[in-house]
Amino acid sequence: MTKRPSNEELEQRIKELEKEAGACRQAEDALRHEKTRLESLIQQSALAIVTLDEKHNIVSCNHCFEELFQFKESDIARKNLDEVIAGRRYVKDAATHTKKTLAGSAIHGSGKRYRKDGTLIDVEFHGIPVVVDGKIAGAYGIYQDISERTRAEKALQESEVRYRSLVENTMGGYFVCKIPSGRFLFLNQRSCDLFGYTMKEGLDLTIWDVTAAEDQRRIRERIQARLEGKLLSSEHQTYTAVGKDGSHFRVEISTSSVTFQGMPCIQGVIRDITEQERLEQQLQQGQKMEAIGTLAAGIAHDFNNLLMGIQGRASLMLMSKDSSHSDIEHLRGIEDYVKSAADLTRQLLGFARGGKYEVKSTNLNNLLKKSSGMFGRTKKEITIHSKFQEDLWAVEADPGQIEQVLLNLYVNAWHAMPGGGKLYLETENVMIDEHYSKPYHMEPGKYVKISVTDAGSGMDEATRKRIFDPFFTTREMGRGTGLGLASVYGIIKSHRGFIDVYSEKDHGTTFKIYLPAMEAKSMAQRAEVDEGLKMARGIETILLVDDEDMIIDVGTKLLGEMGYHVLIAKSGREAIEIVSEANRAEPISSAPDLVILDMIMPDMGGGETYDKLKKICPGVRVLLSSGYSIDGQATEILERGCNGFIQKPFNIVELSQKLREIMDKR
Repeated sequence: MTKRPSNEELEQRIKELEKEAGACRQAEDALRHEKTRLESLIQQSALAIVTLDEKHNIVSCNHCFEELFQFKESDIARKNLDEVIAGRRYVKDAATHTKKTLAGSAIHGSGKRYRKDGTLIDVEFHGIPVVVDGKIAGAYGIYQDISERTRAEKALQESEVRYRSLVENTMGGYFVCKIPSGRFLFLNQRSCDLFGYTMKEGLDLTIWDVTAAEDQRRIRERIQARLEGKLLSSEHQTYTAVGKDGSHFRVEISTSSVTFQGMPCIQGVIRDITEQERLEQQLQQGQKMEAIGTLAAGIAHDFNNLLMGIQGRASLMLMSKDSSHSDIEHLRGIEDYVKSAADLTRQLLGFARGGKYEVKSTNLNNLLKKSSGMFGRTKKEITIHSKFQEDLWAVEADPGQIEQVLLNLYVNAWHAMPGGGKLYLETENVMIDEHYSKPYHMEPGKYVKISVTDAGSGMDEATRKRIFDPFFTTREMGRGTGLGLASVYGIIKSHRGFIDVYSEKDHGTTFKIYLPAMEAKSMAQRAEVDEGLKMARGIETILLVDDEDMIIDVGTKLLGEMGYHVLIAKSGREAIEIVSEANRAEPISSAPDLVILDMIMPDMGGGETYDKLKKICPGVRVLLSSGYSIDGQATEILERGCNGFIQKPFNIVELSQKLREIMDKR
């Protein structure tokens, strides 16, 4: 039989139970307080939070969730979260994450979810399981709108793609190198192509591996200036680059400072300017030669006027001397020296692109055969090899001038091979496009190419750039005037052609001459004076027009010796006045039968004077006289109807024959 507890024991037990009940009430109060605090935190959170039961149905959600997805809590309570915001399109993806959460795993991810109005938003989500007594009692879902971030990231990716595409496909090379070491951290494909390396090889290089030694000091100084924060004079610099094969080429590099992979670096754009510099040099050379040519032509003109005075005086003295006179030998010697000096001015005029005299259809094959044969007979230590194209196009040229060009080139080759050697001659019909002809300011089209190649000592770049300069020569004093190649340049230019030179030290030289193929009939040929002819006389009236007193003086005496009545005018205006007055007189017997007209005069030149004379007296005959050659302005006047041309200096026989040729022509 069980013993009943005493009253004291009962009272003690009651007190223990009351104490336990109080503890339970405190725990319940604490739990209610914690629940209230948690619910408050959830409601006040800036994140969208939803509370789910063990079946992933919605129990409650905070205001941010309602705002984010545009649902009211009362509308979605007890509904499946995935069906509410994932829709048919993303429900499988959402369900996968749900299963993981209900299995007790916390999840994290991002994806697209639907709002109530059907719009999609990008969200980042967290799934946190709720475990009670070791069992999954539900979960919390936490969402954050990342649509703006996603758009920014997408824009950044697209920008990176565009930037990479720009860098990879730019016409120039692009690089990033670390400073001060100069090691490449990035190279685009164009840079690799420029230097001849693969991408992998390029990233093992430094900037010092691809630049010429003479430029490296300047690059180091600029890098140091960047490190010190100094302002550079220009971000654009030109250097000589070195390729993998050892070749050298010119580049322009535009650089700026940049931080790359957390390191101070230089980024730059490389552009190959080798061809551009070559074209600029050709243009500068052409402009320089044009200026020097103008000066040379002026000197030749004035010099020919002086020679005219000397020649005229010598002719007059010869006429007054018996053939047995002791002075005859000296006077003939003076004439010979005048001819030699005239040959020198002819070379100057040739250089100045004014050296054409007799222009006609010319077969260059025949000209090369003739000139090389003559040269070969005198220089037997030179072996000549020729390769002439059949059916070579004709060119419109002065054969004498082109022959002078060829002989100058042969002699140049001979000097380059003092011990003898091989000379190669070749002709070819070629079509020149605009890209090739533009730097020479020539028209594209059909050209005949002459190549003259020697196996001699060659030239360095500095010499090659100056070979066409007048009076420049590499020979010792007294061995040459330096006008040979200068006249070559001028003669080819005067024939509307151009010349190119390739040479390497110890590897010979090649001159390539291009002359336009003939498409029209050649100009009228200039008749040469037969030295065997004698002085012709006349009785007509001749008006001598020249601004030089020396020419007027000697010309008047020469014409007088021939029997002519001479009128003189020291300017174009004075000549017009004389002809106008004679044209008005009755009868007009005092009008000049012929006008000897100087081409270059101050105030009113020969061309303008000629036009006004023909307007006043259409039938007047005019002989144009000049220290320049027939090329250029003289040709234009002749094409307007002028009766003839004679170049100073001329002797009395040449002048007399030319006068009778014009006046006796009906």
